[in-house]
Amino acid sequence: MTRPHTSGPSAVLVVGVGNLARGDDAAGLLVARRIRLREPRIEVVEVPNATDCLDALRRGERVIVVDAMRTGAPAGTVRRFDLQDEPLPASFSPGSTHALGLATAVELARALGTLPRRVVVYGIEGARFELGAAPSPEVLAAVDRVAEAVVAEWKSAAESEKAETCTS
Repeated sequence: MTRPHTSGPSAVLVVGVGNLARGDDAAGLLVARRIRLREPRIEVVEVPNATDCLDALRRGERVIVVDAMRTGAPAGTVRRFDLQDEPLPASFSPGSTHALGLATAVELARALGTLPRRVVVYGIEGARFELGAAPSPEVLAAVDRVAEAVVAEWKSAAESEKAETCTS
């Protein structure tokens, strides 16, 4: 797990989950890397699987997680889940290449009382998960869209944090 020193709203953490050697499963890591290049003030961590995501979830008040998903939708489809409003569907990542699926890791954190007060998950539908496969063009296009959405969400959280500080 990599964790660079950053400045900015420390209460927001972006977690990219994935495996670069398994095609579209790299989606979360690719988003994390694009965000790190575009907005170095955002704290970004990369984790190879959802099990390691459990540790990352303990580190922030607000966490944005990005991972590949396999639900049967067309490759490149993006879904956003606000876990304050709804749990991740059990079908989020069936047959995950991770040791533990993200939906299971999130619900385990919830049961243990370690789920942050605010968790948002972006899922990018993949098609290629074979060892040695390259990410599909549809997923690469979605990576750019999700990186933009996450940066916008981080900026919105920073503004909210600033407004709360000014009124306190």
